[in-house]
Amino acid sequence: MGTEIYAHRGASKYAPENTMAAFELAYKMQADGIETDVQLTKDNIPILIHDEKLSRTTNGIGLVKDYTYHELKELDAGNWFGNNYSGQIIPTLEEFLAWVRYKPLKVNIELKNNKIDYKNLEFIVYDMLKAYKLLDKTVLSTFNPLSVNRLKALNQYIEIALLTSRKNKNLVTSARHLGANALHIKYRLLTSRIIEESKMANMKVRVYTVNTSPSIYKSFDLGCNGIFTDVPDIARTIRREHYPK
Repeated sequence: MGTEIYAHRGASKYAPENTMAAFELAYKMQADGIETDVQLTKDNIPILIHDEKLSRTTNGIGLVKDYTYHELKELDAGNWFGNNYSGQIIPTLEEFLAWVRYKPLKVNIELKNNKIDYKNLEFIVYDMLKAYKLLDKTVLSTFNPLSVNRLKALNQYIEIALLTSRKNKNLVTSARHLGANALHIKYRLLTSRIIEESKMANMKVRVYTVNTSPSIYKSFDLGCNGIFTDVPDIARTIRREHYPK
């Protein structure tokens, strides 16, 4: 297959991010996988939303952590994107896992715990993935080095990715020492050197967020294991036409 295409928060160029509408569209566009973000509600329900604050992608205000899921599910998570998406709600992780379970899609779950370090987030997410038998096709990623350690302690065989946007000449080594076995880097950090170092360390490298044709071509040319993109349809067309199996 070559470089895998993950729909970033679903097909988020065309539908409101981290909603079932965006996930369904990514599936129709034949993305290889879906990337989404998880946080905890006040009553410890894992839900899929990127920002710690509600105001950008819902009609709510304040922080996710200060509301129960019963309160949050009353919010509109689609109207900000367009009137035709009014009524979309913030999905729970469990709803998403039930939907994706039998689909030929890989999953990347980003733990949004670098600003608010949610207690037991790793365990709650891991336990749910295990219950749905999805550990084998899921990557867990985080910007939080402590969270990488905690995930490693839960299961040393699952795929754990350190997310980073910072330059570091020893990035591969540092990630490995933390307990990560994959590296998810911001596109501007992508070089042939980091790809080669990662291969030598047996670490997969995926790149975010890759939306323009030149950046997609470069990611494919350098042999990244995966890209995260808001436009999975464009990435698939480029791969099909220029990078045949």
